[in-house]
Amino acid sequence: MAKPKKQPRPKAVTPKGFRDYFGEEVTQRTEMLRTIAGVYHRYGFDALESSAVETVEALGKFLPDVDRPNEGVFAWQEFDEGGNGDWMALRYDLTAPLARVYAQHRNDLPTPYRRYAMGPVWRNEKPGPGRYRQFYQCDADTVGTASMAADAEICAMLSDTLEEVGIPRGDYLVRVNNRKVLNGVLEAMGLGEDVTARDNVLRTIDKFDKVGEAGVRELLTKGRLDASGAFIDGVGLSEDQAEPVIAFLTSKAADTSGTLANLRAAVGDSKIGADGIAELEQIGSLLDAGGYGSERIEIDPSVVRGLGYYTGPVYEAELTFEIFDEKGRKRQFGSVAGGGRYDDLVKRFTGQEVPATGISIGVDRLLAALREKGRLSAQAKGPVVVTVMDRDRMADYQSMVAELRNAGIRAEVYLGNPKNFGNQLKYADKRNSPIAVIEGGDEKASGIVQIKDLILGAKIAESATLEEWKERPSQFEVPRTDLVAKVREILDSQD
Repeated sequence: MAKPKKQPRPKAVTPKGFRDYFGEEVTQRTEMLRTIAGVYHRYGFDALESSAVETVEALGKFLPDVDRPNEGVFAWQEFDEGGNGDWMALRYDLTAPLARVYAQHRNDLPTPYRRYAMGPVWRNEKPGPGRYRQFYQCDADTVGTASMAADAEICAMLSDTLEEVGIPRGDYLVRVNNRKVLNGVLEAMGLGEDVTARDNVLRTIDKFDKVGEAGVRELLTKGRLDASGAFIDGVGLSEDQAEPVIAFLTSKAADTSGTLANLRAAVGDSKIGADGIAELEQIGSLLDAGGYGSERIEIDPSVVRGLGYYTGPVYEAELTFEIFDEKGRKRQFGSVAGGGRYDDLVKRFTGQEVPATGISIGVDRLLAALREKGRLSAQAKGPVVVTVMDRDRMADYQSMVAELRNAGIRAEVYLGNPKNFGNQLKYADKRNSPIAVIEGGDEKASGIVQIKDLILGAKIAESATLEEWKERPSQFEVPRTDLVAKVREILDSQD
């Protein structure tokens, strides 16, 4: 009889495009999201937690290829005897679930409905450096009002959020544009209802950040050579046809009134273009009334990402401070949030147009920005460690740790092998513990405990002389009854 083949052990590797997050990173993200939620709550938004799984039908609008439900998302078909089970997918973003939730519960929800949502989303795309298949988003949306006050409020809230989490004024800018103005430009170009030509122009405009004014002009007309020397075909427009696009993209002036005047020239006689400019003017006026000047939020027609998706105002939060890339070159940090008005999203479910506007913050990018600004501690403080000198007295140590926890102090008893005391202190160091508590038999008999300030001890060990070490002891002997008070005193001195 053949010997059964031994199953190989599974490889302990993270799937491609995914990563693990450990205590410090999780704590930092949790604290940042708590701060953001506080701002959203202050603005009157309610939390919504929807399912991580949606039907592919509900997500269909966002899929690159609706004939292949698993393209772009992680999808599977539920088992069904006839092979007709529903296709399900992990959510691609937090906006599509909102549309489904609002359509499903609209009769029970207030109008307008103001909600915020935070959580992971999944995209079945090719991973790369800093590009993961699972990442966090943090959204806030207002559904059910066409008022530009909702858009102005979203921009103001985004500004407040950035400052609240630790991005100082002057290190960020919320920039606002409007899709209707672009539609007016397309009309001024004489493209009419030529969907293919309009889509080609939109794709070209989206490259403005990379290729600049000259590059967009070439791509709209005869084409251009890219950095590798390859020739990229142009859209084939005439120079006159391309001019309104260039005027639109370069219409930012020294102040808002100048920018709006330039945009009026770019859209010509287009009514929808004029409507878009009027909306921008109204948003600017509302923000001014709220004290949000152009140093925080400004009208900027060069904001082009998302113009193909949004139906009205578009916003982007950009961090303006400089960082060094992996090659040591200076560059601006860039965008950490984006959003806009999408008045036709819920219509897919109800057949009725429901106005909506919202913002999405890239959580990981914002965390990275806070690290660059030194707004996040390099290492999170661990728990106070109560060491074990006598395993038969575990109840005493548990009593100590309970007192510390009841006083609101993070603490734990060492649960490893207590035989080697040095290993207990090594464990405390690895946990980045601020304090170790020691009570041996002699201390127990005398009614005292030893409290070791591990952070001060590490600093003294780095540079202090023997005399300084004696003058600045890092270990204190205190009555057992003073345990909590002394630990609190040391923790306060470490902050």
